[in-house]
Amino acid sequence: MRNGRTASLLAVGAAATFLSALTPATTFAASQSAAAEAPLRQYTQQNPRWQRCDAKNPATFQCATLKVPLDYSDPGGKKIDIAISRLKSSSATERRGVLLLNPGGPGGQGLDLPVAPELALPKEVKNQYDLIGFDPRGVGQSSPVSCGLTDDEQNYERPYKAETFAKDVERARTVAAKCEAKQGDKLRHITTRNTARDMDVIRAVLGEKKISYLGYSYGTYLGAVYAQLFPQRADRFVLDSAADPARAWRGMFEAMAEGAEPAFARWSEWTAERHTTYYLGKTPAEVRKTFWNLIAQADRKPIDSGGSPLTGDDLRSELRPEFFHVQRAAEKVAELKKAAEGTKPAPSGTPERAPDPVPPASGRAVPADNDAASAWAVLCSDTLPWSHDPEQYRRNAIRDKARYPLYGDFAANIKPCTFWKPGSEPATTVNNQVSALILQNRWDPQTPLPGARSMHRALHGSRMVTVAGGEGHTIYGVANSCADKSATAYLTTGKLPAKDLTCHTTAGQEGKSR
Repeated sequence: MRNGRTASLLAVGAAATFLSALTPATTFAASQSAAAEAPLRQYTQQNPRWQRCDAKNPATFQCATLKVPLDYSDPGGKKIDIAISRLKSSSATERRGVLLLNPGGPGGQGLDLPVAPELALPKEVKNQYDLIGFDPRGVGQSSPVSCGLTDDEQNYERPYKAETFAKDVERARTVAAKCEAKQGDKLRHITTRNTARDMDVIRAVLGEKKISYLGYSYGTYLGAVYAQLFPQRADRFVLDSAADPARAWRGMFEAMAEGAEPAFARWSEWTAERHTTYYLGKTPAEVRKTFWNLIAQADRKPIDSGGSPLTGDDLRSELRPEFFHVQRAAEKVAELKKAAEGTKPAPSGTPERAPDPVPPASGRAVPADNDAASAWAVLCSDTLPWSHDPEQYRRNAIRDKARYPLYGDFAANIKPCTFWKPGSEPATTVNNQVSALILQNRWDPQTPLPGARSMHRALHGSRMVTVAGGEGHTIYGVANSCADKSATAYLTTGKLPAKDLTCHTTAGQEGKSR
């Protein structure tokens, strides 16, 4: 799960309690392999029309579009598109198979991931695998959903306030109603289970008996659900920054609030030890007092540090993930303190605008609210523990603001899922023996460490590598982490570590992951 708008959750980057080995999901997988194989033949035997994705990338980076059923219980019914990409193995003699990639979300586009400059997979992995990117159903180039949401309606970062709660309820109701009116026939089928089934269609179309997989954040849950539905087709699975499969999805918002408190306490201690650098307090208590005084001041009068003026609620929301990066957070809070004191001049002119994202490989426009619409579809349709009583959210927000002052009321406040119609299936229980390697930073703001441990318990064939002192979200190929060696060894040899490992960051490494 990633920070920001809903699609960048968790982040967010999550099912129910453990059952016996013969879970309903496992039973479904077995029956699907037999009884449902014939009706799906029109999909599994497609011949993709590969073509160069775009002129800016190598000619070897190819794209194609597949058809899959919107509803797998009705394979003869409505069809949707799934956009896939391929970067072939660098070595024909060493090639082992395919490695599917997912960047997280839900709502994250993965079509360009095989050539994304921020993903630096080692040469030995590229030698052995065709890297396969894809946009999950409803996302990007894969029959994208849109609810016609405004920018304000896409923003889920809303603190609880008694005087604005009625408006928050109405906004959540409006988002759900707009999505139902515009995409009601699709949304109940935009789920993790169906995306996992789409992955198996991709496997079959590529002519592979098994797939290997690298998933980040929410992508770890997607990988775990695939392993649950198709255990015999899962080869080498790397799950990086793991979501808690027992807390999808309402619980993952709550986990972000819970994880922020120890991170804030650690930051306070680290910053107090460097008072002569940041001047935020000589003791952890003084540092915390400085921060909360800034929040109170910004609530009275927003603080302008060179961009848009920030209220206390803005600061709590924006700084929550920063506290997991102690140095970065200390620098930002010190800047805010100077701005509040009037000693830091605000830059003149308009703040620099981030460049627009590069158009996707296919070049087709994606609806402006696609991130949010597709994310809410998954978050609301995957699981059932969303109360439909607005007053329950009010009570929880009041309770959690007291428990987790930094972010508790943001996490517990009402969401569109309160008014969402149920998805097409029950939640997935993750509980299997599939081999997997879980990578986890100790200080991850989006998928905190306890959730990764829960994933590890659910995947009985897994091993876990924890980066002690590791800061930020996502590791392999993006953070130059000590965990990379274990992931590369597993992908290239198939050998998991003999036991769970804890590795340690080196100087300057902590802040490199997102």
